[in-house]
Amino acid sequence: MFISSAFAQAAPAAAGDVQSSLMGMLPLVLMFVVLYFVMIRPQMKKAKDHKNMVEALAKGDEVVTAGGLLGKVTKMTEGFLSIEIATGVEVQLQRSSVVQVLPKGTIK
Repeated sequence: MFISSAFAQAAPAAAGDVQSSLMGMLPLVLMFVVLYFVMIRPQMKKAKDHKNMVEALAKGDEVVTAGGLLGKVTKMTEGFLSIEIATGVEVQLQRSSVVQVLPKGTIK
């Protein structure tokens, strides 16, 4: 009365089981491939371009920082650089905070 009857289930066929599990994983694999081409690959390309830009900085380049400062590079060390944001005003910052190198003559 309190215990219900238990019935055994038949085991599925082995060949059909492998195929159904592969078909079940197909959407997951497709989602990862789309994620790679839409998000991961462009982000890696952007990081590589930024690294190349920072390594190519030279004295006299006009740059924009992540904080929005515009200035001319006056001194450079391995991890830091000094930019002149106004006549006689120099600011030290990390190389990685440079966002963009401007064409020569942009800052007057």
